[in-house]
Amino acid sequence: MSAKPNLAPSNESPALRRTTLLKNMLHSSELEFIMEAHNGISAKIVEEAGFKGIWASGLSISAALGVRDNNEASWTQVLEVLEFMADASSLPILVDGDTGYGNFNNMRRAVKKLEQRGIAGICIEDKLFPKTNSFLGDGQPLADIDEHCGKIKAGKDTQTDPDFCIVARLEAMISGWGVEEALRRAEAYHNAGADAVLIHSKESTADEIFEFCKEWDNKCPVVIVPTKYYKTPTDDFRKHGVSLSIWANHNIRASMTAMREISQTIQREETLLNVDPGIIKVKEIFDITGNEELEEAERRYLPDTKDETHAIVLAASRGKELGALTEDRPKTMLDLRGRPLLGRLASVFRDEGIRDITVVRGYKKETVNLPSLNLVDNDVYAKTGEAASLACASEKVQGTCVVAYGDTLFRHYILDRLMGTDGDIVLAVDALWQEHNNADRKQHRDLAACSKPFSPGFTDDELVELAAIGDGIEADKVSGEWLGLAKFSPKGSDIVRDKMAAMGKAGELQKSGMSDLFQALMADGHKISVLYITGHWLDVNDEHDLQKARDFL
Repeated sequence: MSAKPNLAPSNESPALRRTTLLKNMLHSSELEFIMEAHNGISAKIVEEAGFKGIWASGLSISAALGVRDNNEASWTQVLEVLEFMADASSLPILVDGDTGYGNFNNMRRAVKKLEQRGIAGICIEDKLFPKTNSFLGDGQPLADIDEHCGKIKAGKDTQTDPDFCIVARLEAMISGWGVEEALRRAEAYHNAGADAVLIHSKESTADEIFEFCKEWDNKCPVVIVPTKYYKTPTDDFRKHGVSLSIWANHNIRASMTAMREISQTIQREETLLNVDPGIIKVKEIFDITGNEELEEAERRYLPDTKDETHAIVLAASRGKELGALTEDRPKTMLDLRGRPLLGRLASVFRDEGIRDITVVRGYKKETVNLPSLNLVDNDVYAKTGEAASLACASEKVQGTCVVAYGDTLFRHYILDRLMGTDGDIVLAVDALWQEHNNADRKQHRDLAACSKPFSPGFTDDELVELAAIGDGIEADKVSGEWLGLAKFSPKGSDIVRDKMAAMGKAGELQKSGMSDLFQALMADGHKISVLYITGHWLDVNDEHDLQKARDFL
């Protein structure tokens, strides 16, 4: 028997394509090994273990999908799995392509699609479609030699990468036809263009494999699958000039063994105490799937979120004054010219560049379901005030933060001016509250007394601080009405969050409104700045307000 030829290119480079890497393995002067994988994570594990290539086993992929190795998984479903495997690993992948998924035309399309996904080669067996696993039954019928040669020729004519490999798998010995028929078929497939032949056997010894190798005399590379004759010393494969050995299904078998044992143990013991120490930690999953790279990419490509502005909309109440209109939804979800009030408010924030918007919902919460909003629930909304609702979203009270009532509408410029106003806690206050949109309201919930009254010629750079807020301010001391719109600086967010926590511990938070929260902050010595605005806003409390809101838009 002649020695195994070394046909590997002499100008080998670390940047070789995966197809070239597989072809080099087939023509290497050394016995090479590839390991079975059946999904992305197993492909990563095979590469991590140090293997140079992957066998994408049809049996294993089918089993992982919960179906039989009988072409029950369509070739496009297999293709999807292969795409994940190719993305997960840099190794060359040789695909177990069954019978080529049909006739020559199916083979052409399979080769085209495999190349597009970076797969290095396909192995096709000379049996009939749909295939049956080689280890099931006896005397499985073989494909016509010429028909199988046609598939090989069609695949070679279709490939665009000259190093894409087609391996012809010989099932003659599996079907009981013996070495002579295997050699006859190997010759035909080699002449049709096969890059290698895979000689398969289900005997417990490798005798017929070695007989084939001796007679074949390395006319082209020989691939074996020693699943049944695993006791054969590996050096014997080397002595007989085998090019590539496939460890064909051991990862799926090992994983099934482990999963069965773990599941049975947990079911029996009803605890993780004796299981967790013996399995990998969750962090190892993060490590092997590349979370560290993602974190680095986020630092590179995402904007710095340290100063990201958060918006919190307090929208837990029903709006009883609207009667039947809010029987099935809160007032923040009432239609205003084709869009819910909440949607209108969210648009104002987004126009200001604020994307992180959290809505605290309560009444009929399932109806508050607009896309791209963070949702937080205040399930005791009927017994709490707005400050308790804000506390439900306390983790979002950080960095620069804007808080708004969910029944409020205001012009874009008001939010723009608020964002540009200095101060750790800033409230937008309507100085002309008696003259503009809310002049006919009988009750004003958030009247404000300020350190300086508004007057014609008032400029934004004049420092104004809140002196008092709420319903009990004497009429001659009222400077305006708070819109239900506030901004906190990063420091202000910390102050507000800490105060809410303290009020919660003292039992003072549950019934407190936002005015109560601001009064408590001022009592602690914190300064609250005021931005005067002059109308161009309204809140929706009754049907009259609802009509005004439609006119407002």
